[in-house]
Amino acid sequence: MTSNNQGGNQGKRSSSRGFASMDPQRQREIASEGGRAAHERGTAHEFTSEEAREAGRKGGQARAENRSARQRASSNTGSSESSSDSGSNRGNASDR
Repeated sequence: MTSNNQGGNQGKRSSSRGFASMDPQRQREIASEGGRAAHERGTAHEFTSEEAREAGRKGGQARAENRSARQRASSNTGSSESSSDSGSNRGNASDR
């Protein structure tokens, strides 16, 4: 017996329960209701321009750090592969 997550059933939902299984439009409606309720209670957070600027700066820094770390990792794996292949013992039988 195969599970619902295998084969061609990847687009289908395995359960009809929960927020994630709902129609995207219904999810937006529920989220919108929560936002309106928070504003009515006065507990919703509204960013000031300074807070928004700081959040954007932090996001930009995090993205730049992730990108440079990813580039360092790919250059490290690329250089080790090329150097190991160039002098490997894959030669002819007569070279051994």
